[in-house]
Amino acid sequence: MKKNVIALLLGVACVASLAQSYPTKPIRLIVGYPPGGGVDFTARTLQQPLQEALKQQVVIDYKPGAGGMLAAGELTRAVPDGYTLLLANTGPFAIAPYLQSRLPYDPVRQFTYIGQISQGSYVAVTRPDHPARDMREFVAWAKANAGKVNYASGGAGTSTHLNGELMNQATGLDMTHVPYKGSAPAVQDLIGGQTHLLIDAGTVLLPQIKGGKLKALAVTGAKRDPQLPDVPTVRELGLVAMESTGFQGLVGPAGLPREVVEKLATELNRVLAQPELRSKFAASGSEAHFQGPVEFANFVKADNEKWARLIRDRKLQLD
Repeated sequence: MKKNVIALLLGVACVASLAQSYPTKPIRLIVGYPPGGGVDFTARTLQQPLQEALKQQVVIDYKPGAGGMLAAGELTRAVPDGYTLLLANTGPFAIAPYLQSRLPYDPVRQFTYIGQISQGSYVAVTRPDHPARDMREFVAWAKANAGKVNYASGGAGTSTHLNGELMNQATGLDMTHVPYKGSAPAVQDLIGGQTHLLIDAGTVLLPQIKGGKLKALAVTGAKRDPQLPDVPTVRELGLVAMESTGFQGLVGPAGLPREVVEKLATELNRVLAQPELRSKFAASGSEAHFQGPVEFANFVKADNEKWARLIRDRKLQLD
């Protein structure tokens, strides 16, 4: 009995020591997309505040490929010690795995969900010289030009891809998907006239919209974007089936110690409460929105169910 009590006390002491000492070396933050997109924006925005909060260096490691799945797959093989984390988003954590004939990893069970960072509507955009003034008019134009209309995405299996498919399903269109290696080249080709439409995060599109290089047709969230107050929601335009929001959050490999998760979640929450940082997210078309480990995990599970159902209904598969 005495030995059991001593072992328990030692265990408690070790846990307390781990929570107090972590982190003791630089933290690697994996980003599954090339520089220039919405996930990169979040990583760079959080890097310095997290370093200050954790009193340790945070090193961004870009691992683009396979719509973010390459990075997610790498995280599943990482040691669960809190020194390899990933900036997760909707594509590889709720969409892309279900487009494979065999699930490459289980987005719900093979990761530790630490905290949600942001959520936001997507924005549907086209060229400024396009005749459509909003999404309802674009749908009418697309139906009049059936077989000739396409939409761009930041890659097969990304949220930009599935938002196009959601639009196809909601409107009865059959637009051709044109995938790119990241949002940045997709935006450039849309501006150049190679494609007709892109539905992407405000963090990616707001500079081009405000600069007059792209025209916003609609936002996909339940309410208007404060940065685009004159742009209607899809619900306002009678296209409620197109509603969707994207998420970003901090995740680690499965089996991350509870004390490490709590330390990271606590500091992330503090960082996201900073007015200056919240303003940066708002100005980019996103919203700093913290959810703790349990709430974030439940949110991701529900999002998985939604997108997996669309993929089944549309009979989509990448391999």
